[in-house]
Amino acid sequence: MKITTWNVNGYRAAYEKGFSAWVQQHQADILGLQEIKVKPEQLTPEQKSHENYHITWHPAQQAGYSGVALFRKNPEWTVSTGLGEERFDMEGRVIRVQTPKFVLYNIYFPNGQRGQERVDYKLEFYAALLRQCDEIHAAGGQIIIMGDFNTAHNEIDLANPKENSKTSGFLPEERAWVDTYLQHQFVDAFRELYPTREKAYTWWTYRMRARERNVGWRLDYFLVSKSLMESVKDVEIHADVKGSDHCPVSLILED
Repeated sequence: MKITTWNVNGYRAAYEKGFSAWVQQHQADILGLQEIKVKPEQLTPEQKSHENYHITWHPAQQAGYSGVALFRKNPEWTVSTGLGEERFDMEGRVIRVQTPKFVLYNIYFPNGQRGQERVDYKLEFYAALLRQCDEIHAAGGQIIIMGDFNTAHNEIDLANPKENSKTSGFLPEERAWVDTYLQHQFVDAFRELYPTREKAYTWWTYRMRARERNVGWRLDYFLVSKSLMESVKDVEIHADVKGSDHCPVSLILED
């Protein structure tokens, strides 16, 4: 099974850059998109229909902002949107899928770079999601969280850690929340498989030829339940796929 996450930084912009052809070539079983910045009623029939996929949209109430979407091949899986808290759900950040083996969350975590209020909101979002995950784990369930975490966990996960030590996305309190998830039965699948791999980034600013120079951050993650890690065959960063300032990342599970 191939599960892929991609912050497309505007669905319509990505569509104009060849998104549809890439989807058909890539053939993920589940594809989670973040930061779609569009409501489905704003899309043409061609833009919101992809062969072999059933699509769920969860846009933000604010036009041109945030939003997530999920493409799945299996129509029988149960899909729901939101965390159940209006202050988060109005921003279109969560789609949840129940499969026979695991619960999957496709998430666009808040960005804290607009000030301390948004940093606090981001940390509260981390806490609200973890409460749900703890309940699932306590009931014996397995979980995959995929998406744009808007946080680089450790120094190895960004090109310039010292210069960004006071930048949201690499603040100690943000990084500590990733640590907390790892203390609550989760594993960072990529880093578990590749503990020392450097320069494995998934986001690059559009400025200063950052992508060309590979001056980036690893912001897009798969956190999986420890008990599910034995089924993980690989995590692939598709750094060559353009169309956004993020690149897709895929989790490969044994069938």
